[in-house]
Amino acid sequence: MRNQNTTKHDYGHGLLVAGAYGRMGCAILAARAALRSGCGLVSVHLPERCVDPMQTAFPEAMADIDRHPTLFATVPEHLDRYTAIALGPGIGTDSITADALRQLLMQRPQGVPTVLDADALNILAMHPEWLPLADGAIITPHAREYERLFGKAAPVEMASRHNIIIVGKAHRTRIYSPDGRIHENTTGNAGMATAGCGDVLTGILLGMLCHSPLPMFETVCRAVEIHGKIGDICLQSQSESSLIASDMVEKLKHVSTDITEH
Repeated sequence: MRNQNTTKHDYGHGLLVAGAYGRMGCAILAARAALRSGCGLVSVHLPERCVDPMQTAFPEAMADIDRHPTLFATVPEHLDRYTAIALGPGIGTDSITADALRQLLMQRPQGVPTVLDADALNILAMHPEWLPLADGAIITPHAREYERLFGKAAPVEMASRHNIIIVGKAHRTRIYSPDGRIHENTTGNAGMATAGCGDVLTGILLGMLCHSPLPMFETVCRAVEIHGKIGDICLQSQSESSLIASDMVEKLKHVSTDITEH
């Protein structure tokens, strides 16, 4: 239960950098999952032409508008106002976007939890010399994204070398800490092998990192567990083949993301 005398500002303000013209679905999914995961506010940094789709589909999100009409091209202002940051779903890999990502990683305040997913990982794979900028971040690669980043190197070694938490998405997702801890998640099912499922995880991570009182590794493990759990709840009323990412966001209504309750 929440304290009855709290306000939205007590639950954190998440910044989501996601989407580009023609790729707004992933940004909407991630933003909805973030707010459903308990943070007080979500701001989505998105191109000018993408504002209307976001505010129509998800009016609870605040829009932080990029100066470029169709791409992520400029770093959001006042990064110090955010409790946690997530970057990557649907942003593309254009050179102008890659440079904006690099600038944002350089400017992010020290200690602010940062999630890198999807195209953020693809950009880092294209520019491995930028990997030190991900210091302290959480990355969420599936197998092919991981291989583009690190080849055949062991995840536990890469987590330690680069000081990152690696969420290796798979049937049994494993989370690797820089200090050598490994946690294997046991929730989830094959129906989650569908477009947008990873964007929902990014949103859950962002939302929970905004308000969790626990260390980052424990919060990440719990977020991954919840992601799988809502996928399992979906199968109580539908088939694996029919599951879509929007179904999972709706099921967040039935799962507490207040980490103090567990």
